[in-house]
Amino acid sequence: MAKGERGWLVVLGLAWGTTVGAADGLTLYAAGSLKAALGDVARAYQAEYGTAVTMRFGPSGLLRKAIEGGEAPDVFASANMAHPQKLAAGGWGAPVALFARNRLCAIAQPEVAVDSATLLERISNDGIRLGTSTPKADPSGDYAWKLFEKAEAVRPGSFAHLSGKAMQLTGGPDSAKPPEGRNLYGWVMGERRADVFLTYCTNAVLARKEVPALQVVSIPDALAVGADYGLIVRKDAPAEAGRLALFILSPAGQAILADYGFVATAVPSSAK
Repeated sequence: MAKGERGWLVVLGLAWGTTVGAADGLTLYAAGSLKAALGDVARAYQAEYGTAVTMRFGPSGLLRKAIEGGEAPDVFASANMAHPQKLAAGGWGAPVALFARNRLCAIAQPEVAVDSATLLERISNDGIRLGTSTPKADPSGDYAWKLFEKAEAVRPGSFAHLSGKAMQLTGGPDSAKPPEGRNLYGWVMGERRADVFLTYCTNAVLARKEVPALQVVSIPDALAVGADYGLIVRKDAPAEAGRLALFILSPAGQAILADYGFVATAVPSSAK
């Protein structure tokens, strides 16, 4: 390692609360919605710096609980800010950085007559099976419940009705898992476990790649819910962990996230 680069890593270590030193490999825990995008980011990082990255993906809330239980990834990338902020408050690491944004969409079976304007009416229909992820375990479920809260202001009684009928099909500790190599949401909808499913727009795009007949429906402005993704580095992780975090935040990492449909603010205007 060159002297100049080592000096830069010292500064990086101070900024991210990491220790300076070499690592044989790094461990990244990340939200399931980031699997495809951060998988590519990690491979690009390894190609650039030669440090292998072992990845584990899952519901952010369950990953946070695993960390609180003693598991020690070097970097944690969550689908919300709350989980890394809770770890930071407990002294696990700091600071928490916002590195991407997402938003909710609806995935619908091809025969369901629905568009953005009629979405609330359709998911409120007792004949429509509405699927979501699991609140508290998976931020996607929390964001769906925020949509239900917004629906209450549009149509009183909607929160109780929608939260009561929603089937929590993914993101929980006991949720059914898809076969190896299958997209979770493409599998859920392909198995026809729901008529309409609320999830991130990035998940919806991947699901339709696997099941092309699915509809992806935009959420109307009155119900729209955005998702802020937060990143944190373990305080005693090697300095390369901070470098991986900065790579995710860099134009190169952000461009990969943008390719998967995330809102990535650090992409230069010339690359958009």
